[in-house]
Amino acid sequence: MLKKLFPLLLATGLALPALAQEASVKKAVEAKLGTPVTSVTKSGYLGLYEVYFDGQIIYTDEKVSAILAGNLIDTKSMTSVTEERLKKLNAIKFSDLPLNQAVKHVRGNGKRLIAIFEDPNCGYCKRLAKDMVKLDDVTLYIFLYPILSEDSIKKARQIWCSADQAKAWSDWMVNGKAPTGKDDCDTTAIINNQEMGRKLRITGTPTLFFADGERVGGAIPLNRIEQKLNSIK
Repeated sequence: MLKKLFPLLLATGLALPALAQEASVKKAVEAKLGTPVTSVTKSGYLGLYEVYFDGQIIYTDEKVSAILAGNLIDTKSMTSVTEERLKKLNAIKFSDLPLNQAVKHVRGNGKRLIAIFEDPNCGYCKRLAKDMVKLDDVTLYIFLYPILSEDSIKKARQIWCSADQAKAWSDWMVNGKAPTGKDDCDTTAIINNQEMGRKLRITGTPTLFFADGERVGGAIPLNRIEQKLNSIK
């Protein structure tokens, strides 16, 4: 196996010392922080290594003598290298989402896709829901993700058990009309959403996923959502 691996590494331009150094940095950071590290790569700036774990990025030198947390800015473009990298590292494959576990809203031709993890008692989610009413030609997949309270779980179950889930969701989130129906139907989807959210490291709501896999946390302005949707081919 090693005989086959060495020529492949050389052919792809990956030097063995570099891989060994990345492994060394990974081991040292894990020991210092006490948490598993997903990946270590050269950042291309100041000899620093990019260390990715738990959905975030930090930087360190080859000896792990210091750790830098925060945005790394490219002074030529004045853009955040960290943010661009996180977009790629935290992206998902949209088609892998179990859309049957979501409340589905279709507006217009429904061609533009967004998946959103939301808690029914989240104020930012309600603000986003009111903005989303203004979007056209979009399909929204709302993954009920009650993480704030027991009442959130009850409301999520009532909405899921409604004959018209999309209407029940909009009535509550947009119009403030609380669900009053039963919550004793099969709500396995909500439990599955909670498990999926933990795996995706979703710790706050709303969390949006666009069709290209990009993740965005928080109730971002509607114009940013429109720009993003229009940029996806």
